Amino acid sequence: MRAARTSAADAPAAAGVGRGVVNLAAPSRRAVEAALAAGASDAEAWVEESTSRRVRVYDGRVESLSDAGGRGVGVRAFVGARAGYAYGTDLSDRGVSEVAAAAREAAEVADEDEHAGLPGEFGAAAVDGFASGEFGAWSTERKVELTLAVERAARARKGVTQVESAVYSDAEGTVAIANSRGFAADYSSTQAWAYASAFAGEGAELMTGLGVGLGRDPAALDAERIGGEAAERAVALVGARQPRSGRCPVLLDAFVAASFVGFVAGMLSADAVQRGRSLFAGREGDEVADPALAVADDGIDPEGPASAPFDGEGSPTRRTPLLGDGRLLTFLFDVRTARKAGRATTGNARRGSYRSPPSVATTNVIVEPGTEDLEGLARLAGDGLYVTDVAGLHSGVNPVSGTLSVGASGRLIENGELAAPVRELTIASDLVSMLGAVQAVGAEARWVPFGGSVKAPPLLVGEMSVSGS
Repeated sequence: MRAARTSAADAPAAAGVGRGVVNLAAPSRRAVEAALAAGASDAEAWVEESTSRRVRVYDGRVESLSDAGGRGVGVRAFVGARAGYAYGTDLSDRGVSEVAAAAREAAEVADEDEHAGLPGEFGAAAVDGFASGEFGAWSTERKVELTLAVERAARARKGVTQVESAVYSDAEGTVAIANSRGFAADYSSTQAWAYASAFAGEGAELMTGLGVGLGRDPAALDAERIGGEAAERAVALVGARQPRSGRCPVLLDAFVAASFVGFVAGMLSADAVQRGRSLFAGREGDEVADPALAVADDGIDPEGPASAPFDGEGSPTRRTPLLGDGRLLTFLFDVRTARKAGRATTGNARRGSYRSPPSVATTNVIVEPGTEDLEGLARLAGDGLYVTDVAGLHSGVNPVSGTLSVGASGRLIENGELAAPVRELTIASDLVSMLGAVQAVGAEARWVPFGGSVKAPPLLVGEMSVSGS
């Protein structure tokens, strides 16, 4: 697909279109009509408007405050088996017509792709709750105070020597899609999240900890919990030393477990499989994990940051089990990869924004919780390692072979209890062995918004290699 861009950022908005009060359905339909009038055999338009805010505080003062907004339209135009893409920011009749014409022109010079095209069926899942009615009740002043409260909570903990930053961010937006097959739909969503980064110790012994919270509106954020978590994670690592090298059980906290599971789920993209860039290629139906580990991609979870009633192509979103009973159940498909495989889409066409065409990706990756709390998992581990942070995950894992070697820090587990802090160590294994060695799954799952949208509990891996002193 060849992409073209048109932009008219300074052009006047279409009648009835303005920040905060927008009828996005009208420009999406006009864009489709314009693409057909320009000679496209099929067309689709994606229109969105969003507003985001960010507050950063340091040492009891506001360091920065930003409020940004944007809107635009992206058009896919098909000419037979060729597809072109164009986008712009002018939602007037003239603006969307120019974008549509540019998409049609881009299709003319694109390579043919027999699998390209609109979905055969469209729809929207019957779910809501993606936008909070309380979101707009929060003034900027209240959001600033919330951010300051996060920082105060982190600084108040004994042992904290510095709080690098406390940040609040939010976003609200609306998207609409329309195509030449008669499908049109839209939805709105809101998100709010906050985090703090705290330090404990001094000089070369300085250790860091992160606390995070997210929800549909600021009221869902607990400042004491977020700041306290950052402080506690930092203080727990003070005095950390290298552990001895060896092989032992490794307990991954929710942050780390989410990072690994999110990485694995990304490798289940049908596009990665079809390109030969996934070690799971050709393994559908095989045993690849311990039965204790059940993972799904869920695009309709009301709490999920990546949830939506329809995907980037107009297919209804859904819940798709990925790992169950120890087996790889399916890959994730958009329309193009599904046609190539002779399958049906799983509703996993995602868009970064109106600036890019849809491509297959995860939505919310969810690990089914188990029954053990953290103390219970430590008892099961006996003697081992509790990992609370990893570094270099994406560069330390080979997506084709699955071998992994990443830097880590955390605490020792001795006689079933959390013990001395450790750092400057490396954990190593390969992903399939690691998935197969999952011994137990924690009961307390949480949303972790790092590198995607993942809800995971702690995971106990029966054995991994640990390289230390």
